[in-house]
Amino acid sequence: MNHKLTDIQLEELLERAAHRGAVSALKSVGLQDDDAPNDVRDLRSLIDGWRSVKKSILHTVVKALVIFLLGILSMGAWTNFHD
Repeated sequence: MNHKLTDIQLEELLERAAHRGAVSALKSVGLQDDDAPNDVRDLRSLIDGWRSVKKSILHTVVKALVIFLLGILSMGAWTNFHD
């Protein structure tokens, strides 16, 4: 007996398999319940916050280095002119 699937049947079969795979994947990471959309929003908010903190830290470090270098240059200039 030779069974052939129509395009519609194949598409439905693939859709069901994809849905089951997606449900399984979400379940494996703990996002299977009704709170999942809120959890994802919270995660995105945390990631945005982390990116903001990293950017602020980088700016602070760069400013501190610039101030340090300017201080050293000022000290050098002061000692040269003070002699």
